[in-house]
Amino acid sequence: SVPLFERLKFLSIFTSNLDEFFMIRVGSIYDMTLSKESHVDSKSGLTPAEQLQAIFQTVPALYKQRDKAFSHLDKRLRACNICCLRPDELDGQERKQAERWLRDVIFPMLSPMVINSHHPFPHLPSKSLSVALILRREEERCFALIPLPKRLPTFFQLKEQVLRYLLTEQLVMAYAEKLFSSYQVVEKCVISVTRNADISPEDEDYDVGESFRAHMLKVLKKRSRLAPVRLEIQGECSDELVSYLCQRLELSREQVFRSKSPLAMGYVYALEGKLPSESAAALCYPKYVPQWPSDLVQGEKLIPQVLRRDTLLFYPYHSMDPFLKLVKEAASDPAVLSIKITIYRLASTAKLVEYLAAAAENGKDVTVLMELRARFD
Repeated sequence: SVPLFERLKFLSIFTSNLDEFFMIRVGSIYDMTLSKESHVDSKSGLTPAEQLQAIFQTVPALYKQRDKAFSHLDKRLRACNICCLRPDELDGQERKQAERWLRDVIFPMLSPMVINSHHPFPHLPSKSLSVALILRREEERCFALIPLPKRLPTFFQLKEQVLRYLLTEQLVMAYAEKLFSSYQVVEKCVISVTRNADISPEDEDYDVGESFRAHMLKVLKKRSRLAPVRLEIQGECSDELVSYLCQRLELSREQVFRSKSPLAMGYVYALEGKLPSESAAALCYPKYVPQWPSDLVQGEKLIPQVLRRDTLLFYPYHSMDPFLKLVKEAASDPAVLSIKITIYRLASTAKLVEYLAAAAENGKDVTVLMELRARFD
């Protein structure tokens, strides 16, 4: 009964949940294996090493299940003109479009590297995508990488009425020969490293006079450099390339997971906004529109209304507008002396912040308690 595109979003959620499981849960168990103290988990009765073994044996079946679900959805969505294309499916005109986009937008932002005695294996940030290659020039064989910066667009949409698109990593992999023109590409695949991210800010030393915000920035930067706990591979990859990557990343073979579906699926949410309106109606849940609460009059000031009678708002069923309007009124009301608020999460641009800043600039005493420790925000 779940619409097709909502199922694709669920696969994206499953993917990010599995990422977090490895970064936090597997990361913390990995830390325990480094401790000399023997520790047995009270629920499973397993040591940290045994827990890792059980996880590494169980997870491949989840990848297979996800691949099967993704393949099934891909076929169904193609029938609805929502096509995640492979580069070899493009016709001549589409290929020119894709090559132009790669040349003008993507290639200038890439730093392809041949790994040798002059160019050591680079640091790969957690959950960033790279194309790993084996190259040949005459009798010489070498390894190479094309790291994909996280600021790159995640997909390229062909200029058509129907939604036909290609994932950036697949296009870069298909045209990798253009980046290593003096070599022959022997093999290539997309890889992603997941690193331990289980850092508690309380465990880290503060510098004298350091603000909590500056401290958190340091902690988050450190997170991207911690030990790898998983290597994901999409595409054909020989034992030679797997062994090389395991050696460089100090991972065992059981920490390598192969996938036929995309390794990063955050693109699905950006894709939703590109759906033609008739497709969105058929493939997504009906859009929910939060309501203005019936016991508040829209055209009147809100402060007098809530002073007369308490109002309880339920989210996401009620609109945020009454609350934002209340704060905006309070920011310029001479009778308001202070605003105190706890905020759980904030969007990157938030009207609420504008109104609170305006209140502070108007001489109000504004105190905001905000969550800075959302795990991966």
